[in-house]
Amino acid sequence: MSIGNSPEDDRPSEDHTPQAGDDRPSIGHVLQQARIAAGLTVDEVSQSTRVRIPIVHAIEQDDFSRCGGDVYARGHIRTLARAVGIDPEPLLAQYGAEHGGQPAPTPATPLFEAERIRSEPRRPNWTAAMVAAIVAVIAFVGYTAVSGGDDSGDKQQAAEGATPSTSKPAAPKPKPSTKKPSDPKPNPSDSAIAAAPRDKVTVKINAADGRSWISAKDHNGRLLFDGVLEQGQSKTFQDNQKVDVVLGDAGAVQLYVNGKKIQDEFQAGQVERLTYTKGDPEVG
Repeated sequence: MSIGNSPEDDRPSEDHTPQAGDDRPSIGHVLQQARIAAGLTVDEVSQSTRVRIPIVHAIEQDDFSRCGGDVYARGHIRTLARAVGIDPEPLLAQYGAEHGGQPAPTPATPLFEAERIRSEPRRPNWTAAMVAAIVAVIAFVGYTAVSGGDDSGDKQQAAEGATPSTSKPAAPKPKPSTKKPSDPKPNPSDSAIAAAPRDKVTVKINAADGRSWISAKDHNGRLLFDGVLEQGQSKTFQDNQKVDVVLGDAGAVQLYVNGKKIQDEFQAGQVERLTYTKGDPEVG
C-alpha cells in the first residue's frame, strides 16, 4: 500500500470486467506470468519502472481504470512489458482492439491563430544607419590626420639629430629552459577494465544494443544497483568475493568480467541470472 492511499484504493476495481475477445490470455495475465517467469516481485517491478504498486496490481488484474486514461494505460503496458522482458507491441494491439483502438490525436491549433499572434516584422532604420556611416567616415579622417602629423614630427626629429634616450634599457631575454616537457597523461578509456585487480571481482555491464533492466548484489546479498540501463549507458560493480547480476534483456547488453569480455550470445528479451567470482569468468 502506497502512502496517501487507503487499503480500498490499493485493490483493483471490483466492477471492472475485461472484455471478452478470442481465446488468447488477457493483457494482465500475460504481464503477471512474464514477471513470475523473470523471478521479479511487484515491488521490484515498481521500483525499476516508477509505476506505483497499486497500479501494477490493477493492470495484472486487467483493471486499467486507475491509469488515468488510454494514453497512460498504453504507457504503463509498454513500460511493464519491457521491465519483464517481453515485446509490448502485441499487448498494445490487443489493448487497442479491446478498448477502441488508438487514442484520438490532439487537434492542431488553427492556422489563423498563428497568423493573428504573429508580430509585425521590424523595418530597417535607414536614418540610424546613415548617421553611423557618417560618424565612421569622420573618425577615419581624423585618425588619418593625426597619424600624418606624427609621421612629419618623426621625420623632422630624424633630420635635426637624435636626442639622448631617457628610457630604461631593455630587460635581458630569459635563457631557454633545458628541461623537457613532461609527457601528457593518457586519457582514461574503456580499456581500463583490462587492468581490473586480481584480488577482486569486477563486472561491467554495457547496454550497447538497447535498454535493459538490471540488478546487481554483492556476496552479502546487499543490493548494488536495481534499475533500467538506457542504451549507451554502462555500470561497473566490484566486490571482494562475488557479484550476482540479473539481466532483464540479456541480448541488449555486453558483459566484461575481470577484464575479459563474455562471449556468450544471449537472445533478445532473455532473462539471465549470473554469478561471477575472482579469476577467469564463467557464466553462472
